[in-house]
Amino acid sequence: MAVAVTPDHPAARSVSAQHFVRLKLRVLGNGFRGQARRIVLFVFGLLAGLWAGAGGFLLFAAPGMLDEPRYAMMAAAFGGGLLVFGWLVLPLVFFGVDETLDPARFALLPLSRRTLVTGLFAAALISVPALAALLAVSGLVLSAAALGGPVAALVALVGAAGGLLLCVAASRAVTSAFATMLRSRRVRDLAAVLLAVVAALFGPLQLAATAALRETDWDRLTGAATVVGWTPFGAPWTAAFDVVDGRAWAAPVKLLITAASVGLVLWWWSRSLESAMVGAASSGPAKARRGAPTGAVAEFFPRVVGRLRRDRFGALVARECRYWWRDARRRANLISIAVVGVFVPVMVNLGGGGFRMSSEEGFAATGDPSPILVGVSMLFVGVLASVTTANQFGFDGSAYAANVVAGVPGRLELRARMTAFSLYVVPLLAVVSVLIPVVLGEPGWIGMAGGTLLAAYGCGLAVNSFISVLASYSLPETSNPFAMNTGAGVARSLLVLLSMVVTAVAALPMVVAAAFLDGGWLWLVLPVGVAYGLGAALLGAYLAGDVLDRRQPELLATVTPRR
Repeated sequence: MAVAVTPDHPAARSVSAQHFVRLKLRVLGNGFRGQARRIVLFVFGLLAGLWAGAGGFLLFAAPGMLDEPRYAMMAAAFGGGLLVFGWLVLPLVFFGVDETLDPARFALLPLSRRTLVTGLFAAALISVPALAALLAVSGLVLSAAALGGPVAALVALVGAAGGLLLCVAASRAVTSAFATMLRSRRVRDLAAVLLAVVAALFGPLQLAATAALRETDWDRLTGAATVVGWTPFGAPWTAAFDVVDGRAWAAPVKLLITAASVGLVLWWWSRSLESAMVGAASSGPAKARRGAPTGAVAEFFPRVVGRLRRDRFGALVARECRYWWRDARRRANLISIAVVGVFVPVMVNLGGGGFRMSSEEGFAATGDPSPILVGVSMLFVGVLASVTTANQFGFDGSAYAANVVAGVPGRLELRARMTAFSLYVVPLLAVVSVLIPVVLGEPGWIGMAGGTLLAAYGCGLAVNSFISVLASYSLPETSNPFAMNTGAGVARSLLVLLSMVVTAVAALPMVVAAAFLDGGWLWLVLPVGVAYGLGAALLGAYLAGDVLDRRQPELLATVTPRR
């Protein structure tokens, strides 16, 4: 009698963190095939990261080599705290995060939340920023070894590893949480307020640090370092130097604080990760505007552009306005502009000290606010406000094919994009140009501040029009607005630097002209600055539009994400 035999199937292997690490390395390797540009950017980013890490290593190791325990504690507390803070803030406002392994790709796989968080966390540690941070904090180990011997060095090594884990986990948790918030239109205002509050804190902190350094009160700095050392920002880095100072009991307590902080941050990340995998949050059905004209075409035009003509230019402006308001990635950049608009003028103008131009002494240092300093800060705000458009076609991705097929002229395209972006940014710049002179007690400088700011902004639009046509890059297809492809962070940094330098040079004549004016003549800068910026923007759209007409197919291929 024959008996059917069912072959035994091998048991499915459990998924561990190493599978995510291997998957990331495999994806990175495949992404570099035939992509010489991406390889060059990655190598450049690696070298820049190693250079930054080497600089941090020297700063952290110097107090130990000089046999200065007090300075070692301050370097560990303040330097380590700034490192953690940088990992929290910089991905939101500048670099973004590497999304080689997009969490949304794992939504349909039977993976537990714990497995997914552990795997993605392990994969996030395999990155150039993590390598640079590891190199930098290794200086703490050398410093602790020189001051306290092998025991202190061992504690410093454990603390540095825990601090690095905290940095990476915190950056992922914060970007994931804000990505979830910014996808929902109901809470975008709350996100803007939160980031504005964080930006407003920079001013008082910078004032306090400036005052402490000016008075050279090392006792005060030592006390502040002690306080920071008991927070998650400083606990992992200062534990070893407590051993050096004879407080060995404090080291395990601080390491416990670090471990608890890492666990808490990972738990927070796991809660927002599910929302990032599911997708965009629903905002509910749209409400009809009372008294608004009906019809498909009328409904397409937002209220802010309701008076535009119903032609091709008006349709492009209306589309871009909706994109900037509804797309989470673009909305994140608008919030970043708001942060910069608050942070830079406060830091530069309220930080104490300035200089004023006089015919007898030239540029004389004073304790009073200076119109030149205000003009320079406005120039910087205008430059940073316009740099968002350096990759404006990358926001569209493959959707830009609709404009290519429709044959939209390049000049019309760029003018429409400038108009839509300016409808959101220019009111903010106007508020900044009025607020800063009023706070400084110099309302007569409003014209100078506004003219310089708008001139820099207009020059930035012109410069970034060329950059966006010639050097755009693709963005990952993910719901996280802070995600970047591998190597794109380096490309973004280079484009930002190039745009800032060229724009600053183009707008510098306005600051130089304002330096030779005084009193009521400063109001003359406002109309001249508006005309200067507007003319620069229109000229940039005219010249870059011709280039865009010739490069539309190549540009579409560049900004289309690779699957």
